Amino acid sequence: MTAPQSFAFYPDPVDWTQSGASIEDGTGREDSNPVMRGWSLVIGASLVSNLGYLQRTLWNNAKFGTVRQMPELESKIPARLHPCVIPLGNGDNANTSLIPFPPHIHTPRAADLVGRYHSAADYHAAYKAKTVTPLQVAEALLERIKRGGSPQSKYANAWVDSYGQEERTLAAARASTERYAEGRELGLLDGVPFGVKDDVDVEGYVSHIGMKYDANNPFFKPSTKTAWPVQKMLEAGAVMVGKLAMHELGVDVSGCNSAWGTPTNWMNTTYYPGGSSSGAASALSAGVVPIAIGTDAGGSCRVPPSFTGQYGLKVSHHRTGLMAHSMCVMCPMASTIADLTAAYRTIAQPNPSCNTQGRFAPSTPPSPSAKKTIGIYRAWFDKADAEVLEHCNAAIEYYEKKLGYEVVDITLPFLRETRLAHGAICLTDGTAAHYARAPTVSAAHAMLQPQTRVLVGVGSQTPATDYIKFNELRELLMQHLAFLFAKYPGLLIVTPTTPVAGWPKDPANEAHGFSDANMTLKHMMYVFLANVTGTPAVTVPVGYVEPKQGTGKIPVNLMALGEWGSEEQLLAWAGEAEKYLDEVVEGGRRRPRGWLDVLEVAKGEKKDQSD
Repeated sequence: MTAPQSFAFYPDPVDWTQSGASIEDGTGREDSNPVMRGWSLVIGASLVSNLGYLQRTLWNNAKFGTVRQMPELESKIPARLHPCVIPLGNGDNANTSLIPFPPHIHTPRAADLVGRYHSAADYHAAYKAKTVTPLQVAEALLERIKRGGSPQSKYANAWVDSYGQEERTLAAARASTERYAEGRELGLLDGVPFGVKDDVDVEGYVSHIGMKYDANNPFFKPSTKTAWPVQKMLEAGAVMVGKLAMHELGVDVSGCNSAWGTPTNWMNTTYYPGGSSSGAASALSAGVVPIAIGTDAGGSCRVPPSFTGQYGLKVSHHRTGLMAHSMCVMCPMASTIADLTAAYRTIAQPNPSCNTQGRFAPSTPPSPSAKKTIGIYRAWFDKADAEVLEHCNAAIEYYEKKLGYEVVDITLPFLRETRLAHGAICLTDGTAAHYARAPTVSAAHAMLQPQTRVLVGVGSQTPATDYIKFNELRELLMQHLAFLFAKYPGLLIVTPTTPVAGWPKDPANEAHGFSDANMTLKHMMYVFLANVTGTPAVTVPVGYVEPKQGTGKIPVNLMALGEWGSEEQLLAWAGEAEKYLDEVVEGGRRRPRGWLDVLEVAKGEKKDQSD
């Protein structure tokens, strides 16, 4: 799809499977990191925080140092410190600011659709019909997401404290209500509520990054700027109702947070919501908002939607804004593909003041005649649990036999080593960023819960020489992906989103959190590749399995990774998966019992459903 375009920083295509490289399937050797919880975690975190030799022991035990031993990295591969590959376009579309929304995005879905979630089109239609106003919606939501209420709403644990910023929400909702009353609404997103993850800056709001609030700590002061994606949503008239809770520092995928409390997974309340965008996944699955803006450094906008049956798009590196982190991007999550598309197109508009993000040509929808190819590395794909594979293979068969996709076998080298490099880079980048938030290392540690102190301590031990080797391996993988994209134009690499369906909760973890790096790495088995290589990826629900505990089936999500700049191709593929879920999967889409019908409760005509 992107072959006619020119790119900046595109890697040289190299087939690394033909260069004597050994092929790892990503799980050939079991991880053996210590599992810590309860008081053993508290005590262990105190020791690790203060003893460098323990930090180094854990760093070595994680096998991070094995990457430097790879002979392939002795061939003078340049270190790729940021995986940014910029599609420059053909010149005729380089200045396009927003791809128009097609009619189906503006049209509400069938009212009798099983498991139906409200979309931006539903809000827009209701506002135009004057059956409800943006102000009524905002008031209803603020009542249900406010922290510290008595009694506190069951939906509030997905959100963090706004410290009196609710008037900003109400002011935006009033302005939107006036525009609709006067027939001058800004478009589809005008008045539509959305949430923003706690690590994305918004003027006037505190970014806790999942940490416990301390009024005496100067770090916890309101932001003075608004991140580009949020700015574009606000300019479109969307109403931000608050900041969404997250896993502390975004360093794990369970979503368990002992500082703020763990957001509810409404699909099954005895399971974790996923992380680090845990609040976003909870709010989306409950129907509280149709769109959320989050971040993704290791699956944070894909694992939570997978745990809760939602949709998430990890964008090309720097596509929606320049970030200091070499793995992290700001990206949308939504309850429908129409809203995921609308949010993506809105937040990906080029920023003329940014010399990196502003250079991206818009991703263009694929031609109807474009060849459709799915690539599967079976040795990797088949490591997922049998119940996950059952649904993912059924979806692949649908794509092949009903939609005309060609399914080809591919090989991806050094996946285990790359997964280690990804983990080490994330910890190292995150530790450096966190140490900058406090005057001393001990003060930085004091801001964190025990399990995060352990990880930050480990991240502080990465030698510069190893960090360079990690980024040489990043370049190697990008070269191999470039080879695959050249061999199979329009290729989408498809895997399960996670190899295991969900993560059952242990109530004993709520008091102090827990550290189970082995399970964390298992859940990240597939998602890390897009972060390491800077490629876009999308996650879609394709079925449900019986839970191991509690009530409510657990979603299974499928994921596709595409070439740099191929977001629109991924969204088209995701739209086909949405149709598959609605029309082919037995029982269709599932909506949780605790789902909130915002449009009805805003009118005062319906009470919240019981959980």
